[in-house]
Amino acid sequence: MDRSEFDALFERVRTWGRWENDRGSLNHIGPREVAAATALVEDGRSVSLSHELDTEPGPDNPTPAEHRIIDLNVGEGVTGANKDYVGLAYHGKSVTHLDAFCHFGHEGRMYGGVASSEAIDIDGARFGDVRAGSAGIVGRGLLLDVARHRGVDWLEPGTAIRSAELADVAADQQVSVRIGDIVFVRTGHAARRAAKGAWDPSNFSAGLHPASMAWLAERQISVLGSDGDNDARPSPVEGLTSPVHVLALVAMGVHLVDNTNLEDIALVSEELGRWEFLCVMSPLRLVGGTGSPINPVAIF
Repeated sequence: MDRSEFDALFERVRTWGRWENDRGSLNHIGPREVAAATALVEDGRSVSLSHELDTEPGPDNPTPAEHRIIDLNVGEGVTGANKDYVGLAYHGKSVTHLDAFCHFGHEGRMYGGVASSEAIDIDGARFGDVRAGSAGIVGRGLLLDVARHRGVDWLEPGTAIRSAELADVAADQQVSVRIGDIVFVRTGHAARRAAKGAWDPSNFSAGLHPASMAWLAERQISVLGSDGDNDARPSPVEGLTSPVHVLALVAMGVHLVDNTNLEDIALVSEELGRWEFLCVMSPLRLVGGTGSPINPVAIF
């Protein structure tokens, strides 16, 4: 995809001015949609879509999470509380996290056309921060298991998933992508990492081709997640490292969930023959935050 094609796609999927708030496509999820999603709970079985916090450095985790005990009360006859400290840079390739709109800008603009220079500085964002999801993001979750559809454990890094394949996966699983859906796309990233070891996915990863965003935009999804960071790399668009991030966060107003753990839910979905579920996410209420570490939970 050359830059002129990308620019045309950006304009095609852009939703600026559609809503009078900065919640973007979360506006598709109202009380009626939440109530309908709760009807998907049949077995009461819950699955975490998050990785454990990784405190070990590696090629995909150059700034590992910090965890230490800062108040220890142990020993015979001792009564007291044990307390810990956690610190993490959650944007990256290790921590499961939600991207807020203020996380990304494109050609000096954020979602809605807001000037980046006016929206954020070192003290935090004044527009599009993570509090858009502060009441929780609850709705119909949907797993599109591309690796399963191909009959492989994982897609090799560099694979770019296109619209036609997403449609084929949905048809194979006998599901439809609906307005307001929270969609997760499985590439098998974690399965490959477990089998072959960690690598740096910043330049080499499976993910969505930017053209596939038109298909998702037509279906008016609310949130998009993947077991990578959603972008295929090397980038299919010259000069843009993360075109899917640009299209989702800046043009469409769709929040992204990066680095999810989709291996457990893939097994449960296969076992139950169900790829739709109630999805619940609760980002931190971080004023001015560009995102939040998150633990999405699927309930069947």
